[in-house]
Amino acid sequence: MYSHNGGRVKTRFGLLGPLAVHRDAQPLPVTGPKVRLLLAALLLRANQPVSVDSLISTLWGDSAPSSATSSLHNHVARLRRFLGPDVGSRLRAVPPGYAMEVRDGELDLEVFTAKVQQAQSAYRKEDWPVAGDLASQALALWRGRPFDDLPALTDSPEAANLLELYLRAQEWRVEVELHLGHHHDVIAELTVLTQQHPVYEEFHRQLMLALHRAGRQAEALAVYQELRHTLIDELGVEPGQAVREAHQEILSPAAEVTATAASRPCRNTAELARSGPNQLPVDTVDFTGRADELRVLTDQLEAAASGRGTCVAVISGMGGIGKTALAIAAAHRVRKHFPDGQLFVDLRGFGIGERRGAHGVLAAFITALSHPGSNVAQGHPIPEDIDDRAALLRTILATRRVLLILDNANSAEQVLPLLPGHGQCATVVTSRNTLTDLPGARHTRLEPLDLEEQRRLLSTVCGHDRVNTDPDSALRVLAACAGVPLALRIVAARLSARPVWSLSTMAGRLAAPGKRLGSLSMGHLNVRDTFASSYLALHGSNDPVEREAARLFRLLGLWPGQVFGIEQASALAERPTAVTADLLELLVDYHLLQNPNPWRYSLHDLLSEYAAERAEQEDAYESRDAARVRLMIWYAAALARSRTVINVGMSRTTVLEDEPSAPLPVFTDGQHASRWCTEEMANIKEAVRQAAHSSRPDLAWRIVHGLAGYDTTYSWTRETDDLKAIALTTAKQHGDLVGQAFMLQRIGISHVMTYHLQEAVHALQGSLDAAEKACHEDLVLTVLQNLAVAYNHLNDSTAALTYARQAIDRSHGALGENGVLLNIMAASHLHTEDFAAAEEGYRRALEIWRTHGNTNNIAVTLTDLGDALRGLGRREEALAALREARDLNERLGNRITLAECLVITGRTYLQFGQREDARGCFQSAVDIARESHLPAWIQQGIDGLKALDQPEDGAV
Repeated sequence: MYSHNGGRVKTRFGLLGPLAVHRDAQPLPVTGPKVRLLLAALLLRANQPVSVDSLISTLWGDSAPSSATSSLHNHVARLRRFLGPDVGSRLRAVPPGYAMEVRDGELDLEVFTAKVQQAQSAYRKEDWPVAGDLASQALALWRGRPFDDLPALTDSPEAANLLELYLRAQEWRVEVELHLGHHHDVIAELTVLTQQHPVYEEFHRQLMLALHRAGRQAEALAVYQELRHTLIDELGVEPGQAVREAHQEILSPAAEVTATAASRPCRNTAELARSGPNQLPVDTVDFTGRADELRVLTDQLEAAASGRGTCVAVISGMGGIGKTALAIAAAHRVRKHFPDGQLFVDLRGFGIGERRGAHGVLAAFITALSHPGSNVAQGHPIPEDIDDRAALLRTILATRRVLLILDNANSAEQVLPLLPGHGQCATVVTSRNTLTDLPGARHTRLEPLDLEEQRRLLSTVCGHDRVNTDPDSALRVLAACAGVPLALRIVAARLSARPVWSLSTMAGRLAAPGKRLGSLSMGHLNVRDTFASSYLALHGSNDPVEREAARLFRLLGLWPGQVFGIEQASALAERPTAVTADLLELLVDYHLLQNPNPWRYSLHDLLSEYAAERAEQEDAYESRDAARVRLMIWYAAALARSRTVINVGMSRTTVLEDEPSAPLPVFTDGQHASRWCTEEMANIKEAVRQAAHSSRPDLAWRIVHGLAGYDTTYSWTRETDDLKAIALTTAKQHGDLVGQAFMLQRIGISHVMTYHLQEAVHALQGSLDAAEKACHEDLVLTVLQNLAVAYNHLNDSTAALTYARQAIDRSHGALGENGVLLNIMAASHLHTEDFAAAEEGYRRALEIWRTHGNTNNIAVTLTDLGDALRGLGRREEALAALREARDLNERLGNRITLAECLVITGRTYLQFGQREDARGCFQSAVDIARESHLPAWIQQGIDGLKALDQPEDGAV
């Protein structure tokens, strides 16, 4: 924790308790929760680079604002100032983020960890005095719970690891005292420690031994009983071996004899195992993955066998996901715990063959469990009534330890009569339904395998060398199988059967359009048939709700690979949202649909392909096209609403007359609307692509036009450029002049916002020509305004004023209420350095934008107003306007306008002699522009930095 220079303490950093920094023994205040959290995150990885993404995650979690990167830079600058020049200079920007240099002995965490490791080494060597001394030194550094004043880190893995080391150090120090015979000295301390850590077994073991060696056997046994009850009640486990051995040390010899006698029945179970039925299918030799699920399941089954309650475990998941394989793998691993038998039945809940009813299964189980000499074995009939049979099975199982595997169940009703009552039996049920109505069940839902598990399975079945020699093709194969174990096993089996086939060959077959499901078939293994058994259970149902769910499943296949909500599905199916919500949840229960987030749904990749196949086979083209068009109209209408909310107060042209068939999202403000667009972007892109080839190609440009609001803030991402190109091409193919005019206008505006100004003028001139040919007066007016903006940016005030005046004439001279035209005219005055006229125009426009609450336009106008006030020499007013603009831009996440605001702020600081403040603004502008690929603002920031190298003679 200490850094010495000539014997004098220089700097100390403390994480073992509230964050603390000391310089020359004096506390150094580091204030602000984000700055303190930043310092802690850097100290946790002292002398190592910590990425920007990692730091943002630490500071904001899942709620990081779009301005997080620039805010992080600001927090770093503040932290350097708090630390002072000597220590602050050690906080360096290094790819891919920042690193904090910490010298030997300065950080209490590092000293503590080293002392603990040394104490552990001495403890293993049984060097008791040294181990005790080192452990005490480590514990002396502890000022409280790590990161006690930083809630974001209090429950982090790092904090948990440090707490574990602290408990170990305590444990070793006390153990040393016990070895040295100081048991009287540690009883009081151990009493407190056991109260503070009621399930930490080592402290209880030590207290038991200390009390026992102090002659207080009754109290020692009471400690054991209290620990045992706590562990069973809270964790469902017995004390560990070390505690049990301490318990035996305390017990009298007579008690040890009793304990030995009590263990004799366990030896008799080996004899029972030979007579109990074993119906388990063969275990999968190359069972791979599912390590966590397998561990949890075997723990549950072992707990049931040891008498801690009957267990019913349900494994659910889509067809082919590996439910039966997991159940059988777990069953083989716990066989020895169920010596009276292991029963298995395929209930045929899904697939070929008639479902097995409980009546017949009960008879089979009762017969299998009947020992020689029993009534059943001697020919007495099994009761005919199903309730009597279930009662007889429960009676047989009540005194035995039997494991039941009920595979491929369709419903809880099919399973309930087969379940044991109280006792030491366990049941594993697998189903494609969730069986949430099965009382007392513990549920495991299997998801697709992750990439590493898929790779291991493929390598295990078809050979590691084959996979390792062509990793790219292996990844293509894995992507095609989409984490479904059945698909992977089929591919691996086909590869094993065809040694001359390369992975590349197989990947090519799987990638052929419309051929993937056909390629995932070999012998009795068939992915399409597996999916069909789930789908046909709904399609052929007598329940009209289930048949309706099958229809919705097919329609969802028309919208591949997307995550969607209830409203979108309602539009697709043309059903009320309440009805659609129930249908979606039913599909989730059948594992035909995934539910990644509340009220959000998606089809697994392979199921999506299967659903599309069924739609093509069962639904007419007109029906499929109408469903797609309904969803496209819904997105066009939703985006039109988002545009209205984001660009509030600006003139709007209605481009959609169709009524959506489902409720539209309600946006609280522009930021909410922008977030929705971001979340839905994948669906929006799919809507544009499908519209281009539908019976309503005009919907392509109508949808894209609705993205105008989103583009206001996020044009710098270029996220929608490809959609504009698709929509423009589609409009040209169909001779749609209005569509061409709107798309050329959107393309031109995007070029203006990203400072590709010649391209902007070219696109806008084309839009103006198309709009005039189509006699679309509203659009003509808007394009004229856009051309004026473009020419202002080109510093051609004459052309800008010409187009602005044409726009004023077209709007019948209504300049006073048109905030856009006011901004344009003010910008022309700014370029000609008529700062007073510019100020007047910007203030009038600002009043309009504030009235309407148009946050983006407020930020843009404030930036330009700040520039005009700079020209008028009014420093405080200029900086106040620019500060507000910067705050708004950071909140909005508009990187273009933020970079522009920083450059103008830098120029303002430079004009008034604040060179270091100016440098910070110019550098931040360059950083943001580089991250966002904005070459014009990179250059503007660099020009500002160059100006700082000139003599101090005025502004940039």
